[in-house]
Amino acid sequence: MRFDRSDGVFCHVTSLPGRHGIGDLGDGAAAFLSFLGDADVDHWQICPLGPTIHAAGESPYQSPSAFAGNPLLIDLDGLVADGWLDSSDLEPVPDFPDDRVDYGAVREYKLPLLRDAFERFDAEAGEEDEADLDAFRDREPWLADYALFRALADARPEDTWVEWPEPIRTRDPEALAEAREERATEVRFREFVQWTFDRQWRELRSVAAEEGVSIVGDVPIYVALDSADVWAKPEAFRLDEGNRPTAVAGVPPNPGDDGQRWGNPVYDWDRLAEREYDWWIARFRRLFELADVARLDHFLGFVKYWAIPADRDDPAAGEWREGPGRDLFETVERELGQAPFIAEDLGFEERAMNELMAEFGFPGMRVPQYADWCEEGNPYQPMHYPEGVVGYTSTHDTDTWIGYFEDLPERQRDCFRYNVGADGDRAPEWEIIDEVWDSEAVLAVTTMQDLLGLGSESRFNELGTVDGNWEWRVTRDDLDDEIADRLWELAGRHVR
Repeated sequence: MRFDRSDGVFCHVTSLPGRHGIGDLGDGAAAFLSFLGDADVDHWQICPLGPTIHAAGESPYQSPSAFAGNPLLIDLDGLVADGWLDSSDLEPVPDFPDDRVDYGAVREYKLPLLRDAFERFDAEAGEEDEADLDAFRDREPWLADYALFRALADARPEDTWVEWPEPIRTRDPEALAEAREERATEVRFREFVQWTFDRQWRELRSVAAEEGVSIVGDVPIYVALDSADVWAKPEAFRLDEGNRPTAVAGVPPNPGDDGQRWGNPVYDWDRLAEREYDWWIARFRRLFELADVARLDHFLGFVKYWAIPADRDDPAAGEWREGPGRDLFETVERELGQAPFIAEDLGFEERAMNELMAEFGFPGMRVPQYADWCEEGNPYQPMHYPEGVVGYTSTHDTDTWIGYFEDLPERQRDCFRYNVGADGDRAPEWEIIDEVWDSEAVLAVTTMQDLLGLGSESRFNELGTVDGNWEWRVTRDDLDDEIADRLWELAGRHVR
């Protein structure tokens, strides 16, 4: 897959403006897309869209589903327009902060309103709406298991599914049928919520297309253990007879660190190969219903992966195992055509990974915050980016550019200024945006935080921490015409 020389802005949906405490799929998202359109920006990059949970720090990378949408992103005003809520139902709107997400307060406000909307739908829906929901069920085979999983999880909030009674944990058909009948209303509610999310997201994609903006989605290579994915498709993972993991993912120790034990169950790639990678094909098919391009997180894991015995806490107890490599992506091409993937290859040098990316035309990533500015030819300096990469000023997992720059040792700052020819007339964030846009990278991406020149207090996520992440939001006033004009001018000057 060959990309055109282009540019993008990273801003997750939760970070968008909106009056209900969190970015959603309504007017705030449309305003953001209008800002991108005015700036002639080609791509909007987001994090995974799945539901988040408090126990996982609201991380979109530890979702209970790789297929479902986050109910908190549903636009309540859209439900009023559909007739499933009255405008008075939304009042009073709590005094939410407009610069961050208070997830607890948002849940307390929005979830009861989603149930109210469902109850009205359940009582009053006409044939056309019922038929549309039925068509959604038929089109999305993951939905039935996901809805039942969430209904069962709600009934046992203190447990993960690996602690459920054996007939349900191991998916005995009679036990599943009985549970589906007992919890039919809750299952139907979960289906309604996902149907609503899907309809609103498709409408937003149409707005994006009208603005000339494509959407870059995100694919975490691993899924959470406590997810509908592992419970519903145990054959895709390395589990024992009781459907509990035998090995979990992580990375090995390196000089200076102890490695990491992520805890996600690893895939049974041999069995998946026998099944023509059916679970992954379904996952990618769903992703490309929601996005135009996909970033593949931890791309190395498709080549080789570090598997740690599930009963061991020490990452050093793991071993390298072979991933599916080209066989998976040849299957994807046969089933889906040439899929537009970006490979997250940061932090690893692996010849087989680089060859796989080159064979299928997947650009890698370069982030200047990893650069040694005083080292000649350093590959993370934008002036040395090759064409086949995506250059970022920062990412959701790094500090903002200003936060990074303020912490740089003085010598590194001096080398940066020398390398980019800084004359002091421009703010540091615009120096690096200009450098990344000027580079040979086929796609240049910045974040809203960097466009606004914000510091470390506005970073989106800090690795190794749980609290206080995924909260930052942009306000409507921040979607400034002057910033859009500067981006528009950069795109023209650097032919993006």
